Amino acid sequence: MTLLSKIILYTDLILMGLLGIVIWGWQLLVLCGRAMKNPDGSVDDWHEQKILYGMALADLTIAVPVTLSGIILIFWGWGLGYYLTGLASFWWVWANVMTTTNSLRFEKPRITFVWFVTFPLGAVLGAIYIIWSIVHFEEIFRKLY
Repeated sequence: MTLLSKIILYTDLILMGLLGIVIWGWQLLVLCGRAMKNPDGSVDDWHEQKILYGMALADLTIAVPVTLSGIILIFWGWGLGYYLTGLASFWWVWANVMTTTNSLRFEKPRITFVWFVTFPLGAVLGAIYIIWSIVHFEEIFRKLY
């Protein structure tokens, strides 16, 4: 694997891990019933929007733990981590594309750095990992077997 490929991988993993920890904390507050204001003016409040309860629960119990477990396994040198992180990346892309399009369609936000980090950044990081893993599929497959 080239140095550039390693830099892309480790940068993406570190950013996914940091964002995952932030998402975990945010969704925990939403799940506990706290209304959380977003940078586009919308509010994550499961008392008002029941779907956010399901999203928060899915993030807390599946998406973030699988992402962080995969990242830890990759840094420990276990091939299974690449697959776990790949699976979680599909969630990152879907969930963040959904929230980004809802924000753009219904809230008409000002596009700021904070808005970018809150909405589309997760989709970008997930897509980078998916593309990276497709390019390096043979190497990843050899690490597992």
